[in-house]
This record gives sequence, C-alpha cells and structure tokens, in this order.
Amino acid sequence: MKKYILSSIFLALLFVTACTNDLDIEPKDPNFIMSGNLGDDPAYMDQALAKIYASFNLSGQGANGGADIAAPDENFFTTMRALWNLQEITTDEAICAWGDVGIADLNTQTWSPSNPFLTALYQRLSLSITYANDFINQASKTDIEKKDQYIAEARFLRAMAYYWLMDLFANPPFTTEADGVGKFYPQQIKRADLFNYIVTELKDIEGDLSAPGTVYPQADKAAAWMLLARTYLNSEVYTGTAKWDSCRIYCDKVFESGVYDLADDYRQNFSADNDFPRNPEMIFAWAVDGINSQGYVGTTFLIESSSDAVYIRAEDYHGLTENTNWNGNRSRKDFMNILVDTLATYGNVPVPNDDPEFSRAADGRVYLKQKRATNIPTPSASGDYGIGVYKFTARNHDGTEAENYHPAFASTDFPIFRLADTYLMRAEAYHNLGNNDLAMADINEVRERAYGDESGNITAIEVTDEFILNERAREFYYEAQRRTDLVRFGQFTNGTYKWQWKGNSYDGTTVESYRDIFPIPADETAANPNIDQNEGYN
Repeated sequence: MKKYILSSIFLALLFVTACTNDLDIEPKDPNFIMSGNLGDDPAYMDQALAKIYASFNLSGQGANGGADIAAPDENFFTTMRALWNLQEITTDEAICAWGDVGIADLNTQTWSPSNPFLTALYQRLSLSITYANDFINQASKTDIEKKDQYIAEARFLRAMAYYWLMDLFANPPFTTEADGVGKFYPQQIKRADLFNYIVTELKDIEGDLSAPGTVYPQADKAAAWMLLARTYLNSEVYTGTAKWDSCRIYCDKVFESGVYDLADDYRQNFSADNDFPRNPEMIFAWAVDGINSQGYVGTTFLIESSSDAVYIRAEDYHGLTENTNWNGNRSRKDFMNILVDTLATYGNVPVPNDDPEFSRAADGRVYLKQKRATNIPTPSASGDYGIGVYKFTARNHDGTEAENYHPAFASTDFPIFRLADTYLMRAEAYHNLGNNDLAMADINEVRERAYGDESGNITAIEVTDEFILNERAREFYYEAQRRTDLVRFGQFTNGTYKWQWKGNSYDGTTVESYRDIFPIPADETAANPNIDQNEGYN
C-alpha cells in the first residue's frame, strides 16, 4: 500500500477556486485534475487525496522544479524538515552545525518571529489545511464510492496540521471548508478552543475511517486514536486541565484492535522495511520511497544530515552512496548521558575511546557514535564535534538493500505513531492517575524489547516523572517529539534540566518561559490584522 500515495503524487493537481463557472471546465491535460472534475473518475479522488498526504513530506509536485511554496532550496523548508528542526535542534537531542540563517537561533533557543523555519512550517501547515479544506468541500459534492472515507482522511490530515500549529504556535488562524478558498483574513483561534475542535473532529470521523491496519500508509481509526491520545496527553499544556483518563482510553482502543505488536528488532522501525505489515509496530507514518518520492527531505534528510566523511559515513552506516555526508546534525553529550548509562556500562571512568559506538551498553536502542570530541565548543562548531546519531538507515533492518533502492534517496518511512508510543503514553497516564504498577508494566514491555530480556525492567517505585521523560527520550529520539515532551514536563525553557548551549550558554541555562510557545511569524502578523502575536514576542 505504500505506493498508493507515492505513485500518484506526481500527477498534477489544480484546485480551481476563482469563480463558480470555472468549475465546469474540462481539463485540457488529462494529467491535471480540476476541482469540478474530482468526481469524474475514482482515481482522481485517490490522486487529490495523495496531494494532501504528500504536502507534509515533499516540497511539491516533483523534486527540483515544483515546490508548492517558493524557496531558494525547495527541500530545505518542507514540513517534515522544518518540524524536525523545531522539535529537535531546540533540545538536547540534536544540534546543527550549518550556518544557514535561523539554525543558530534554534540551537540556542534565541529565535525571533523572523526565523525562516518558523515561517516555513507555519506556512506549510496552513497550506496543508487549505488543500484539505478544498478537497473536503469539492469531494462532498460527488457521489464517488468511499467518499466518506476519503473525506474522513482529509479531515484527519487537517486535524493533524492543526495539532502541530496548536502545539508549536498555540493560537493560529482558523479556517474550515465552510470558509471556501479565496482572499480574506482568517480569524485567530485560541489554543484551548483549537484543542476542543481537534478532539471533536477526530471523534466525529472515527466511524468513517478504515479499520486499523487495512489501508497503510493512509490514516485509519488507529491513527485517529493515536492523535487523540497524544492530544489528551498534552491537555494540561493546551487547556490548563489534565485529561489523563481520556489519554488512557484511546491508547486502550489501539491495543484492543489486536492489530499491532512491537517489532522484534527496535531498528526495524527506522529501516527501509519499516512499513506495516512487515513492521507490526507502525501505526501511521509519512510514506517514503526511493524511486517515487525523491527529494532531500524526510528520512533521506535525517540520514544525510547526520552522516559525515569520517565518523558516520553514510555508505557504511546507511547504504546511500550519492550526495552523502552533509555533516550537520548530531546530538549533545547531555542526551548521550540519558541514552547510555555510562556508570553501569563503564564504571567510574570516562567513556573509553575503544568503544566509540557504545557497544557495551545493554540498551539496544543505542545508535550513537563518539566524534572528535564529546563537547561542542561553539553552537556552530563543525559537525565533527558532539555525538553522532545513525538511528535511521536506508537499508532493511537485516542490512540488505530496499526493494525500491536508490543510491541517493531513502525508502524508509518516517514514524508518526508506533505502538511503543501507545505503551509509553498509557504508562504516563497511569502514573498520573496514581497507578504505578500498571505504568511499570507498560514501560517494561518497551524496555524488554530494548534489552532483549528482563534485565532492564524497573519497579513501580522507579516510575517517576523524570524516568518517564528520559524513557521517552531513549525510545523516540530523532522522531520529532522531544520539544513537546520537555514542555509537558516543564523542562524545555526553565526547570532543572540544562544542556550544552541551551540559552546560548556553554553549560546551559534557563530561558524565558514564553519560549515554550513559538512566535507567530512576523510575516503573518504584518499581513493579517486579525492575528495577535504570542506573549513575549512583541
């Protein structure tokens, strides 16, 4: 099913919105689909829906020549790349060596409303919402079979875009299919109101989505349950009121479906054969294909930006051989100390140079490598400094080439929801509901996979906020979740946890708490009189 999305995204899609009469025009080119022709052929619905899916991971209609939003480098400011930067290099898990405008600000938590990555993600998510609004509006006028399922998927994707806008920017402009498409100034929605909208929308479409595990990589009921669980997980951040039992309920629905299981090998989640059902853990992901979705985006970006010519050569660690070793992203030593229990592994001595890949660590989730030096002397120091990460690979998890192998582009899907997150979200909910025995059981399910046996199991008394936060880091590093988790636990801007170059300090320091939320981009506040800037950024 991976090719459902990937084989159709390059068929050009044109939503005509200028005037009603235009909708009766037949397309001159059969490869173009116009809004008024959406119901002419069931394949058109597939192709139009695929455009919305693709908008989260690709630049546009095709690599190097069809970006939906103009940019000097059309790959640089795609949704997934910008989202990953905001969620990862603003934290302990990553830091980027590149000198491009805006990156240093994210590395050190010193961004302003003019940061280009903020603008890019804000515009990209807004564009995905526009695509979904128009699709829903036009699809509702057809009588195509499975119309309700298609519309439900578009509504899910719109809800996901709004979730990230709510999480990152708090109070974005708000539109639905009822607003149509045209030139007007959208009204701003408050974060708590957007929370309620997302929850209501996901519950409303549940009955029209496909059964769990039947349409991967499209969204199904389980994907909606996972987004609901994640939304409820952060409810106190978004609304001021915790909803732990609601989070648990939707995690339970995923388990009760009986469709998913933890992959036997942790690495399969980040390998070319990580798609469901080959990988029983993957619930929802951005589909990536080395032949049909080429671009320096998605997991190709993660692999190449994390590789270098000396310490983590892409051709050695990942199987790619063209345009490799960008030497940008790596981790900070503070995260290494979370992932690798150096005291248990090495005793009261520094990490020895004869174990650069931490092979003695008992936790099988360690895909790190020491570089020239553990400490990073400046925020923009060479990528040779810090802790290398090679978690994602373009090879299958057994080391063989992908069936759709390309030397420059990965075929590894980027995980959005996988079953390990269901376990750890429910564990956090149980912990906050006062049942550490059940929380312990869920955490140990994940840790037994990581350790290969019960040697890494914990007891109920060890289930603390700090342990849960650290366990999520060990399980989900480089999966664009870290900032959200740190905010939820009060450790992103202030708190007791500091990492190297946090707040532009070598040893790390706290920053203003208003930076738990990013600013509305300056271009938006200047253009739309209905938008007020987030507190602290005026």
